[in-house]
Amino acid sequence: MSEINSFHWSCKHTWKRSAKNTMWCLIGCAIGDFGTILFFQITKIPFPVLGIMTLAIINGLITSIILETIILMRQQFSLKEAFKVAIGMSFISMISMEVAMNATDYFLTGGAILTWWVVPIMLIVGFLTPWPYNYWRLKKFGEACH
Repeated sequence: MSEINSFHWSCKHTWKRSAKNTMWCLIGCAIGDFGTILFFQITKIPFPVLGIMTLAIINGLITSIILETIILMRQQFSLKEAFKVAIGMSFISMISMEVAMNATDYFLTGGAILTWWVVPIMLIVGFLTPWPYNYWRLKKFGEACH
């Protein structure tokens, strides 16, 4: 019972650290996600919107895992350990981030369309969605991706 009472949402240090972790995740997800959407937007390859958005989510997850693995390896993790941590601790964040970003794109533009005004909104929503989970995980378990 004391563990439940000791958890709180008011630690500025944890919010800052979890924001940093969330930002790295966002950068990784955005690279693959936006890159995929932009590819289809530029090439005009006829492909269903749902298909493009599914590929964007998958590619966002892949690029985020790659980026986080590289970051962890720079912190002296082995490749195997870094990959395991990147997948294990941040996968829920990545999935929620990707779904939130793509849902935002879909509701605002009809899906798979990058415009100057939708990208910042997608990034804000993508950041805010997993941030409380990342704070909770860091505060409760002392676990972070980086």
